Amino acid sequence: MADTSFLTWPFFDNRHRELAEALEAWCAASLPVDHSDVDAACRILVAMLGAGGWLRHSGAGEAEKLDVRSLCLIRETLARHDGLADFAFAMQGLGMGAVSLFGSGAQRQWLVETRAGRAIAAFALTEPGSGSDVAATAMTAERVPGGWKLNGDKTYISNGGIADLYVIFARSGEAPGARGLSAFLMPATSPGLEIVERIEVIAPHPLAHLRLTDVVLPEDALIGKSGEGFKLAMSVLDVFRSTVGAAALGLARRALDEALVRTRSRVIQGVPLSNLQMVQGHLADMALEIDAAALLVYRAAWVKDMGAARVSREAAMAKLHATEAAQRVIDMAVQLHGGDGVRQGFAVESLYREIRALRIYEGASDVQRVVIARSILE
Repeated sequence: MADTSFLTWPFFDNRHRELAEALEAWCAASLPVDHSDVDAACRILVAMLGAGGWLRHSGAGEAEKLDVRSLCLIRETLARHDGLADFAFAMQGLGMGAVSLFGSGAQRQWLVETRAGRAIAAFALTEPGSGSDVAATAMTAERVPGGWKLNGDKTYISNGGIADLYVIFARSGEAPGARGLSAFLMPATSPGLEIVERIEVIAPHPLAHLRLTDVVLPEDALIGKSGEGFKLAMSVLDVFRSTVGAAALGLARRALDEALVRTRSRVIQGVPLSNLQMVQGHLADMALEIDAAALLVYRAAWVKDMGAARVSREAAMAKLHATEAAQRVIDMAVQLHGGDGVRQGFAVESLYREIRALRIYEGASDVQRVVIARSILE
């Protein structure tokens, strides 16, 4: 059983503690699901999360706002039980983040479907030539009578190939660089959308390379104002970046739990591994990494929930430290398992594959260092 004493910290209200307790019970009864068909598993998980009421936290309904502490608690708990469940939840939130924050009344009707688990969302920002450098986006959005025509490629798009709708960013040309981007809501049924390639990675998730060829969207597909796509994307990431740290935190807590079970039960030279001072030192380091990450993650979430317009520095610190610390914690858990640590079927082997991508997506670790450095240099 993972340590939940952090729930007594002043970052949380009683409603957060009740949410964590209820979700823990649901996860214990419902997870993990069969991962043998990843696409099918994600569809099942989205439906389950919707039916369970958890996806109502993934997007803001009318007169609501996103509660980042709830998002973080949900991602941490889901990741500890099943990394794919965390992915399914996270993408409903990130995919519809732009609509939650900036969408029109008509666009927000899609939130009814995504929060119920009846529609799968995707966030299409990355391109073959622009990952960390969003300002280098090359996909074009050209004004045509009655709307916009989009052309270009997107890659490493989570839920690509299974999504029902995409929030897609393209160069609309109002100004050079970051000031000339816009965001659009695009149904997956749009003529001209092609799934060029499904991308296989070390921890299987639905990922795809998309190509848009003369995809025509109506004027009301534009999210917010034209030319403000970069600001919109950064605002979404400002909210959801802390939740990546929370997911890493959940993976790290699971790794520590597995390491505790292993070192208490594994006997060497007549005593459990946990009796050895060197092992105790490793376990102490793992616990320290986890608590430090939790403090940073929930500080960032609390600051945002208290009304801060931007939490770029806090969110960058949370994501950077939590993902890097989780990598170290999981690596040590693998080491303490010996040969079984790299054997398929053991939880720590799966965690080892799962954690690596979190140090890359939604802003790679070195990008977070740049964000933090710029904030302190200001």
